[in-house]
Amino acid sequence: MNTADDPEVKGLTRRDWDNLWLACDGTLTIGGHIRSVNPLPLSHYAKAARADLPADAFRPVPSRLLWLALHVAIVVAGTIAIAKGVGGLWAALPISLLIGHSFAGCAFVGHELLHGSVVRGRRARLTIGWLCFLPFTLSPRLWVAWHNEVHHGNTMRVDIDPDAYPTLAQYQASGVTRLADRFALGHRRWGGIVTLLLGFTGQSSQMLLRFAGQRGWLDKSEHRFAIFETLLGIGVWTTVGFLVGWPGFLFAFVIPLIVANVVVMSYIVTNHSLSPLTEVNDPLLNSLSVTVPHFVEVLHLNFGYHVEHHLFPALSGRHAPAVRAALERRWPERYQNLPLLEALSRLAATPRVYADEMTLIDPLDGHTAPTLRPGAPAVVPAAPEPRAAQPSAVAYPASPVS
Repeated sequence: MNTADDPEVKGLTRRDWDNLWLACDGTLTIGGHIRSVNPLPLSHYAKAARADLPADAFRPVPSRLLWLALHVAIVVAGTIAIAKGVGGLWAALPISLLIGHSFAGCAFVGHELLHGSVVRGRRARLTIGWLCFLPFTLSPRLWVAWHNEVHHGNTMRVDIDPDAYPTLAQYQASGVTRLADRFALGHRRWGGIVTLLLGFTGQSSQMLLRFAGQRGWLDKSEHRFAIFETLLGIGVWTTVGFLVGWPGFLFAFVIPLIVANVVVMSYIVTNHSLSPLTEVNDPLLNSLSVTVPHFVEVLHLNFGYHVEHHLFPALSGRHAPAVRAALERRWPERYQNLPLLEALSRLAATPRVYADEMTLIDPLDGHTAPTLRPGAPAVVPAAPEPRAAQPSAVAYPASPVS
């Protein structure tokens, strides 16, 4: 790296130059403050952090299925109670909320299961995974292709990662993308509430109908299976609807599905949406972990430990705190996490279109904001100016989270 050509370095005072230090890992420090950081490959962290984990950490943890049994029992018992009118309407709403939370809980189990950290056999994973994602009628084989293979293998890569928000060029080229931006959780996007209420259900449908076959994530046979699994799930809930009737179905499925989307999407939208686009898959740069009260961590199987999950996808969430400890000990200046509510607040205040790898822009009013990067707290410009899309940068200017 030619330090003198770095835009963060140009214009430094003599005192700045006297205090400038460039670390061997590509971190540029000026006057004791991190100003930019180069992406490092996932393997750079994984090799070192693995040495800090117990030898049995990578074994499957079948006991996680007890959580699935608990959530299924709550869903079944709650649905029967609603169908029988136990407690009347006063009881129906709290029961509905419990069912919705258990819908989300099933998905958290399914996420671990389909990464292979609960049971190893493919047939068992797909069968139990279908049950886990039944509330969202999401095919487990679609999830494996979309999430495990494409997203994890190409995190925050433009035109490849299906979970990355669009660039300005993509926004300008596609009417569908411009419409979708209206419903993104971000700056002056009141429609973003739709993302929280229905985002996971909507994105799952989009992946099945638009991308799985079109982009070759699934071959024709697997795509047909994915469609069959989805239709089978729709059939299950249609049958439930006939059995409990419309008022009962509202409280047994419709409201719980919205609750489940809110719970799951509250985590998902924070995973990468504040982070920069990267060509190098650096989980400490392109991912964010979020913190919640300990009892919520336990209920949600440590789902907020997202940087840790990207480092070791096949590791049970049970061991995520140990991974966090290793990252904070080895790379304290790079590891990023925020309280969940703060991350959601930042999302609501910043745009969801990338002007360049490190800058978010609202194409409607030109408002810009920096992405999160290791360094000093992000600052949203008071008088924003539109920025045109720029080519990939070598270093990512800093704006760290604590």
